[in-house]
Amino acid sequence: MNNNQVNNQQNQSQNQTNISAPTNPSSTQNSLDIAELREGMVVMRDGSFRAVIACKSINFDLMSSREREGVEYSYQSFLNALTFPIQILVRSQRVDIEPYLNKLAEIQVAQDNMLLGDLMEDYINFIDSLSRSANIMDKSFFIVVPYYPSGDLNNLKGSAKGFFGKIFAKPGGQISKIDRNTWDKAREEIKKRVDSITGGLYQMGIKSVQLNTKELGELYYNVYNPDTAVYEPLGDFRDTASLFVRKAEGERPDQGGF
Repeated sequence: MNNNQVNNQQNQSQNQTNISAPTNPSSTQNSLDIAELREGMVVMRDGSFRAVIACKSINFDLMSSREREGVEYSYQSFLNALTFPIQILVRSQRVDIEPYLNKLAEIQVAQDNMLLGDLMEDYINFIDSLSRSANIMDKSFFIVVPYYPSGDLNNLKGSAKGFFGKIFAKPGGQISKIDRNTWDKAREEIKKRVDSITGGLYQMGIKSVQLNTKELGELYYNVYNPDTAVYEPLGDFRDTASLFVRKAEGERPDQGGF
């Protein structure tokens, strides 16, 4: 075998290596539209902002006819007074009752009355059997408040025109850069909109509060990990180094990177 044949074989092996190992493997998080969570706001990849308001529920069925009319009128006035779009989100999540059962078991052990202990044992077995036969769900209510630096109306028109383009577009676009003036203006505008929303909800008897950065992290963790979050909650937000793991350019997925 001469030197030319050896060089050809080496070049072929190098070409095969380059084909099998892409230089920029995609990351799962490239499909997310969220770029960052900061100061109680969600920064999107397109440079827009979101605030999330958690709302308490009210029992509409137990109200009198006059109270119902008052709530409906307040809700109508609330919608008519809006000058920006909002999203009303109702989320159902499976409840893990294991901590509750463990607490009952501890109380049962410390119970001196044998009759009460037997009743508690029957109650614990009943709740455990009920949870296994049917999923116990908890509903949460949120209002998402957006802010687009380019203007809400212009953004809505662009979203309507490019609806199918967004569906079939490749994920992982470039993250828009935000300067200090845009950030300060967005924070001020988001605060005004959140105050307007919470004030309108208060007129209907609905208590509400804006989620902070820690609560936003927990919410999105539960949304993107519905099964894992039941048994492995996020825990203390400060113990988490980063909610979003980004790899360096050209880095293999097994190398990690922030």
